[in-house]
Amino acid sequence: MHEAKSLRSYGRIKGRTLKPRQAALLETLLPLITIPGGPITLDELFKHSPPPCGAGAGGGGRPEQPPTLNTAYPTPPTPSPQGRGGDILEIGFGGGEHLVAQAAANPEARFIGVEPFLNGVASCLRHIEEAGAEKIRLHHGDARDVIARLPNASLDLVYILFPDPWPKARHHKRRLIQPAFIEELARVLKPGGEIRFATDWKAYAAWTLELFLKNADFTWTAECAADWREPWPGHTPTRYEQKRLGDTAPIYLRFLGNETR
Repeated sequence: MHEAKSLRSYGRIKGRTLKPRQAALLETLLPLITIPGGPITLDELFKHSPPPCGAGAGGGGRPEQPPTLNTAYPTPPTPSPQGRGGDILEIGFGGGEHLVAQAAANPEARFIGVEPFLNGVASCLRHIEEAGAEKIRLHHGDARDVIARLPNASLDLVYILFPDPWPKARHHKRRLIQPAFIEELARVLKPGGEIRFATDWKAYAAWTLELFLKNADFTWTAECAADWREPWPGHTPTRYEQKRLGDTAPIYLRFLGNETR
């Protein structure tokens, strides 16, 4: 696990120069909603809401077949309902469009967003300010650092949307989805909780499906092709998703944590 954590699972961490408004939000809003160091207690993390946003802030074809595996798929349980509360983590939120949209659609839920790309964090802060979202906390950095500090069985839902695919074979060890990482997800997910993963790279979809199916703590929910060809209800496309930069139309995989864990 220590060796895997030493490898970055993401690419660049900063892009073009930030706009003045984004830079101001990094100085004013981010410190109010950033996740502090040490063990994370969710009730404590969300105990106090930040001041009202803006206060002092300053100005391709679809895949015809699922990823091929020589595995017998079990009958999946019923997927988790929409519109619920709970504690939700989004790993690699990009520009924050999906994260903030989900927070707006699920006001009873509490959201943690993690993103290593500084420009993405700045973009997310702008969306948070404009939406007036109060139940979002952010971490600028590696998601594995946050997950390691979460208590057991603390999350209801985890989004992993379009992570870096690292398509070259010599870089596969840098992919976020690894056996040890899946074990950590199983640890922090509540029984019956859900992992939602999306990618537009066929090989990464196959990689992810194979590794999750090898872990007895998870069950794949798909019953027909539409279940991986179409997004889950309430999905908000990200900017990356709309660019269609991969080698396939997006593939959406849902995994439920087994109740008997």
